[in-house]
Amino acid sequence: MAESAEPLVRRTTERGITTLTLDSPGNRNALSARLRADLADGLAGAMADDEVRAVVLTGTGPAFCAGADLREVAAQRAGHTPEPAHAPSIADLCSAIMEAPKPVVASLNGSARAGGIGLVAAADIAIAPEGATFAFTEVRIGVVPAVISVPVAARMHDRQLSRYFLTGETFDAVAAAGAGLVTCAVPTEELPTVRERILDGLRGGAPRALARTKELLGDPGSAARRDAFAEMAELSAEFFDSEDAAEGRAAFFEKRDPSWVR
Repeated sequence: MAESAEPLVRRTTERGITTLTLDSPGNRNALSARLRADLADGLAGAMADDEVRAVVLTGTGPAFCAGADLREVAAQRAGHTPEPAHAPSIADLCSAIMEAPKPVVASLNGSARAGGIGLVAAADIAIAPEGATFAFTEVRIGVVPAVISVPVAARMHDRQLSRYFLTGETFDAVAAAGAGLVTCAVPTEELPTVRERILDGLRGGAPRALARTKELLGDPGSAARRDAFAEMAELSAEFFDSEDAAEGRAAFFEKRDPSWVR
């Protein structure tokens, strides 16, 4: 079946705010090569538009983002499909968000997993409905949350980071707010009101002042951060190519425990 030409990220702009909506609900907005490319294009377009003051990241369907597209990864590792050279990596996306000269707000429509949480952590402000859940599922499929550790470690408190990275357990939005991963967790019906309050605040800021303030708040060692992303990308690739990862993906698709579970 031919792949749809429709973009997997929809872009709309209203009152100086560009909303980028992940629109691949069939795989829970997983970070496929196409979606990553569309998201990178949307971010670049918003940053180049002088009329845009800030960017909102959200999604369609029940999930914000499920992380890596494991079916695509499995096909690439098996040699069935080539890994596209043009698609930005998850590290590229996180860097683009963190280094963007305009504020980026993650307004979650639902749950996030693994690499999807990297996008949440990279954003300057993140709001989530109380019913949203989070999990760093990497260790449970034989890989390491390497790349996303760069933005996530800058947000989460050490004890919670250790717990959730090592156990892969699910935690809710209230716990995520307490751990520093999201800015606030609110009842679903209040999410639009809270989001608009935040966006009105951003609209009220002078563009150059906002950009300089974001730079002030960020990690001053951007070169060191780029080095960290590069190192973590190598570590991630090593584990995604491992036998444990192959078994983890098979167990995930077959809805069973991997061989190492006792």
